[in-house]
Amino acid sequence: MGNELSHHWDVTPAVARKIQSELSNQVIREGQLGDIRYVAGVDVGFEDQGQTTRAVVAVLSYPRLELLEYGLARRPTSFPYVPGLLSFREIPAILDALEQLELRPDILLCDGQGIAHPRRFGVASHLGVLTGLPTIGVAKNRLTGTHDEVPDEKGAWVSLLDGDEEIGAVLRTRKGVKPVYISIGHRIDLASAVDFVMQCLTRYRLPETTRWADGIASRRPSFMKRLQESGLD
Repeated sequence: MGNELSHHWDVTPAVARKIQSELSNQVIREGQLGDIRYVAGVDVGFEDQGQTTRAVVAVLSYPRLELLEYGLARRPTSFPYVPGLLSFREIPAILDALEQLELRPDILLCDGQGIAHPRRFGVASHLGVLTGLPTIGVAKNRLTGTHDEVPDEKGAWVSLLDGDEEIGAVLRTRKGVKPVYISIGHRIDLASAVDFVMQCLTRYRLPETTRWADGIASRRPSFMKRLQESGLD
């Protein structure tokens, strides 16, 4: 799934920031979606006190949101924890997990930022540009920008702003719970990204894509039981 924009990962933070700034010009901020049959969630965690990076890509049917396949990859962590540069720490393992899949996802929902990032190139944008896949950033926390209070109603959202630039949406996915931060990753516009996240919700704060990827990565008993019942474990 790589392309000519691939680059080295074992670089200094200064070089990583330069790569982000250069590749951010490749982000497509408008919709280029075809028929969506397979939607994937991406989750990354760390084991062995951070020495091992673990990535899961969970592929669900759309719009039924039933798990069809998943890829799980581990590799030695090769980049330090630096805020704003998490893609250099996480994406190598994500690419390994993607390579394990037989189904090619039509869109990726990433647990992290897209263009709602100081250099407009968070993990969702970085992954989208490298793979060519449409991506959406669905982050649990704000990295940059300011916003007004979000009405306490499911589906309500306000703009996330950096000065006068709209860099994302702060979306209430469930009444009475904290909102999530949606941003363009690649090959999608913001309104479509918000709508798509809403279509991937059930009764929880996070979309099913994220919940499945995290559940598999964490080996949560309820998800492992569902995996066994489906014959995918």
